[in-house]
Amino acid sequence: MGCLFQESVSQTPLYFRRTLFFVAREIICAQISCWVSLLIALCNNNKKKDILSRTETINCYNSIYLTLFPVALSFTLRSVMSQSSAVTASPTQLSWLLIIILGAIAALTPLAIDMYLPAMPAIASDLGAPNSAVKSTLVAYTAGFAIGQLFHGPISDSYGRKPVMLGGVILFFICAVVSALAEDINVLMLARSTQGFAGAAAAVIIQALVRDMFEREEFARTMSFITLVMTIAPLAAPMIGGYLLTWFDWRAIFWVLAGWACFVMVCIVVKIPETLPKNHRPPLRIGASLRNYARMLKTPFAVGMIFCSGFSFAGMFSFLTAGSFVYIDYYGVSAKAFGYLFGLNIVCLIIMTFLNGRLVRKMGSHWMLRFGLAIQLVAGIAIAVCQWLDLGLWGTVIPVMTYVGVISTIGSNSMACLLSCYPQMAGTASSLAGTMRFGIGSLVGAGVAVVSDGTPWGMIGAIAICAILSAAFYWLLARKEP
Repeated sequence: MGCLFQESVSQTPLYFRRTLFFVAREIICAQISCWVSLLIALCNNNKKKDILSRTETINCYNSIYLTLFPVALSFTLRSVMSQSSAVTASPTQLSWLLIIILGAIAALTPLAIDMYLPAMPAIASDLGAPNSAVKSTLVAYTAGFAIGQLFHGPISDSYGRKPVMLGGVILFFICAVVSALAEDINVLMLARSTQGFAGAAAAVIIQALVRDMFEREEFARTMSFITLVMTIAPLAAPMIGGYLLTWFDWRAIFWVLAGWACFVMVCIVVKIPETLPKNHRPPLRIGASLRNYARMLKTPFAVGMIFCSGFSFAGMFSFLTAGSFVYIDYYGVSAKAFGYLFGLNIVCLIIMTFLNGRLVRKMGSHWMLRFGLAIQLVAGIAIAVCQWLDLGLWGTVIPVMTYVGVISTIGSNSMACLLSCYPQMAGTASSLAGTMRFGIGSLVGAGVAVVSDGTPWGMIGAIAICAILSAAFYWLLARKEP
């Protein structure tokens, strides 16, 4: 098996890296300060001129931030990951570039789900279809995605990670082109369901691929950065889709997805190694795969980890489902201010992801998982108490920030603990965990949409219950490994 990367870690001077990171950090702090001042101005109904000046300041910081922070982030990732070593592929030091590539692959499905949400009315008008039919195209994608996760993992265990991932991305690209050219809603629906099935390959195999290369703590560090991308992408995708609709029609969104898939294909061919040796690949047997699923579901530890991660993500999905209605309709926050509040969630998520990456090697995956679950439980209880005490907008915003911030910590460390117990069927374990996580999140999100009564209690109740259930499944079933 070839080396992961032949390139060595950059010898960029330490003072230069620190300077770049310091600049980026100061820009983030300045942005947070501007966001808070803008929100105070909006809440106090300040003069329009005052609000506009704050908005212009934020836009100025954004332009500087978008230029410098990716550079600083790349240097930071390089220094953080430079001492990671692949355990099956090569002893060569892991390049930071692999993390970026895996993040780009992981972003396929979040972009495919959320980037075309702003285009739904335009799709309905252009294709002459009812709104319900256009919404069904989203359901078709998620259904294909959930089903695909059950198949791609066992197939990759038998035929290798790289060919299955590459095949899934190629099919994803074809479906994106068909969607862009669709003249009928039924064609679009079929293309989207197939695209969801194909996109599941990347989501599942990334975790198995990383597990092949790393032991538990290194796996958790790597997956924390990848999970960060998978969590941020749904938040940024609607904004990207909105910008595309400003200049083009809805078909441009699918052409962008096709272009992204092409980029990912090249990255897989050129930079992604095959991490599963042929002598470690059992023959594909459907009956054996089903027995493996049943075996995992009969193991208390596996059930505990799967549902711990699933309910943690379900709490975030309930916020994604109802958060905009709670903030805008109930608390009276403007659409722009809501965007800035979303930005605070991202900042908190980034901070916790880097904290996890720094501490997991010293403290271990189980300790970091317990740490994340404890913070999440406090946030879940706090948001219910704040609503009961009627503490207003910030009584909801701060607990939500805290809850979302530890999503990456819980997700990466729970998967690290789970896959370390099933190294010979990492693909199968990843498939089952992904399907259950997505299924639980979808059910909770749908439940929140059904029970919403115009107050925040539907969303808040779901977040609190999910935090309690997530901690309970870990404490009762997954504290001790089998």
